[in-house]
Amino acid sequence: MERIDKVMMHPIYQDQGKRIEEAEQDRIFCKHGLAHALDVARILYIMVLERNLSFDKEVLYAAALLHDIGRAEQYSRQMSHHEAGASIAREILADCQFEEWEISLITNAIMEHQAAGAEADDSLNTLLYQADKLSRNCFCCKAWKECYWEEEKKNGSIQY
Repeated sequence: MERIDKVMMHPIYQDQGKRIEEAEQDRIFCKHGLAHALDVARILYIMVLERNLSFDKEVLYAAALLHDIGRAEQYSRQMSHHEAGASIAREILADCQFEEWEISLITNAIMEHQAAGAEADDSLNTLLYQADKLSRNCFCCKAWKECYWEEEKKNGSIQY
């Protein structure tokens, strides 16, 4: 996945990742680093394969790797990480030879992945939301009681 390697090596991706890691250093809740993004990517890919959908693997991985890229802006400027992330992702994706229609698909999914929860469709927005939530190991989290997630959102068992 040549374009995914370019995304991960992109200076903006690297810089934002470091900023997120620093900001979340003492966080007791779920973190938003590379391990989380790769979990989301792999679950997203499995979901697409199981449902026999026709999304390009690089598009899926790009969406997953970039879905939380705006977290540093959320922490430092109190911006929506969805809006900041879509803007940051657009620049990275353009530099990494993604086509405009792919960039639009991915940035829309990043913008909407929080609001997509109630829908039961096969859009990238909804699939990204579902994979994001399914990636969390709530069943063994030490911060379960302090977590702001509603009980029905927490993962009580492994699904993927």
